[in-house]
Amino acid sequence: MFIEPRRSRSKIKGWLEVICGSMFSGKTEELIRRLKRAEIAQLKVIIFKPKIDNRYDETSVVSHDDNKIESIPIEDPKEIIELSKGLDVVGIDEIQFFSDEILNVCNELANQGIRVVVAGLDMDFAGVPFHPMPSLMATAEYVTKVHAICMGCGDVAQYSNRISEGEQKILLGEKNDYQALCRTCFNIANA
Repeated sequence: MFIEPRRSRSKIKGWLEVICGSMFSGKTEELIRRLKRAEIAQLKVIIFKPKIDNRYDETSVVSHDDNKIESIPIEDPKEIIELSKGLDVVGIDEIQFFSDEILNVCNELANQGIRVVVAGLDMDFAGVPFHPMPSLMATAEYVTKVHAICMGCGDVAQYSNRISEGEQKILLGEKNDYQALCRTCFNIANA
């Protein structure tokens, strides 16, 4: 069916923005920046994070350089829909820690006219795409990949190399557990 273009917009369109990259690349910093700008524009904003991420604070989303914004920790992605009614912008940090249900939640919010801004790792410590990020990036209107600086050689880094023991996929940590590496240094470290 052909849809005739409207001359005026009665409702703001929703969309999905994905901020991805390795550890220490500034994903959370960029998420906080976008949400604070939305607040300056007097938009109604809310941010969520997974309940398991309590590294820096139980409730706030906090970047590695200590920039922070109040958030709501949740376990089930479906909680986001109910808590986002009447809002203009929804932010979600560390989105890779949620089940694949988060994809349906993000798309439902965007379809309701909400701007959805999410941030998370695009690859796990083994250099494998971190689900649900590939699906989120495929359905997003905007994808921003941010990069860290390689702790091995100083080039652009896109890998989160685990330096602590353990093979489990999810290990919350920071500089004692991970280092950002470029492709070459990552391959050398994991040879």
